[in-house]
Amino acid sequence: MPLLKSWVESANTPDTDFPLNNLPYGAFITDEGETHCGVAIGDMILDVTALEEAGILMASDEEDEVFFFGDWTEFMAMGPAVWDAYRKGLTGLLSEDNGDAPELVPFLVPQVGTKLVMPFAVSEYTDFYAGKHHATNVGTMFRGAENALPPNWLSIPIGYNGRASSVVVSGTDVRRPWGQLKGPNDDMPRFAPCARFDLELEMGAIVGTSSEGMVSVQQADDMIFGYVLLNDWSARDIQAWEYQPLGPFQAKATATSVSPWIVTKAALESFRTSTPERERDLLPYLQEPGPMLYDVELEVTLAPEGKDATTIARTNYNEMYYSAAQQLCHHSTSGCPMNTGDLLGSGTISGPEKENRGSLLELSWGGKEPLTLDTGETRNFLEDGDTLTLKGHAQGDGFRIGFGSCEGKILPANEKPHA
Repeated sequence: MPLLKSWVESANTPDTDFPLNNLPYGAFITDEGETHCGVAIGDMILDVTALEEAGILMASDEEDEVFFFGDWTEFMAMGPAVWDAYRKGLTGLLSEDNGDAPELVPFLVPQVGTKLVMPFAVSEYTDFYAGKHHATNVGTMFRGAENALPPNWLSIPIGYNGRASSVVVSGTDVRRPWGQLKGPNDDMPRFAPCARFDLELEMGAIVGTSSEGMVSVQQADDMIFGYVLLNDWSARDIQAWEYQPLGPFQAKATATSVSPWIVTKAALESFRTSTPERERDLLPYLQEPGPMLYDVELEVTLAPEGKDATTIARTNYNEMYYSAAQQLCHHSTSGCPMNTGDLLGSGTISGPEKENRGSLLELSWGGKEPLTLDTGETRNFLEDGDTLTLKGHAQGDGFRIGFGSCEGKILPANEKPHA
């Protein structure tokens, strides 16, 4: 598919994240202090809450104010037929062939200087461990190469239920957490700020329509509304002491950052690709009816406070061993209901080479091989004042489908809580 031309000129450049081919969904604060739904187009935001109020573009035939509350949750629950029809309406309004374009100019807001907020209400959050390179690297560090992958890893998407309450939008500062720590030479644990704070480069899949009972991989794919970049902030030293026997708990509860624009599945359709060849056949319920992954280039930068950023990792979403549709399908096997607004973290996305590793745990090999930044400083793990930025895009013919950025700055730990 070639670049689709818009009357919004900034959407027609090859380096924009938001051409007419994309049309991602977000939410922003207006000059009047209200929260509105918006669609990114070039360097502008189309105010779709205002379009709805004016009766220009409606999501519902019943004239309900779907965007009144300033997020996309109600729209997501309306299902794929509504999603497709609304996207076609938006494409028509923003196409260069629209003769009524001058009437729409007042509904455009510059992205620069506009505060973006969470675009949907997170119902529940599940994080997976579905990147083979990441799982192999971490397993090798802690169990040796011969036992790197757990016996079940090649057969089942492993995950855990996280905290929806601590999912935050890009630009939100992240406070270094306190927790129980116990080093290898300590007789007893101690309560202290995390010393091995880390990032995890992930993608997040957003569930649009709810379910009851088990769904197939195809049904799961149909339920997915769109995707965001996701940083699963991780306290490695807290995790090391707490994770046996039930897995991560407080180590993963500090924050999960997501990019502010939801890139719809429709925008990514031409970038579908297959999961890797299997070393072991999956059980029939997990087998894919077609390509369920996406070719999305990803990168991470780290900027010490007041200094330039260094790109510390580059990888691709196509490295995942399990797709979001497979993860969602497996999540439903127990009869667990899936809800509108459920967020599924892919698991850390790492590739085969060192520069493809999506966490500092891997990049510094557990702190044994410090990473040198362009500034000359080194990092084993994150330091106070560091800003982490995740970026991603799918590259088309003369255009790209971008996600914007997912950014967070590390603040020092608070004073020790009172006893």
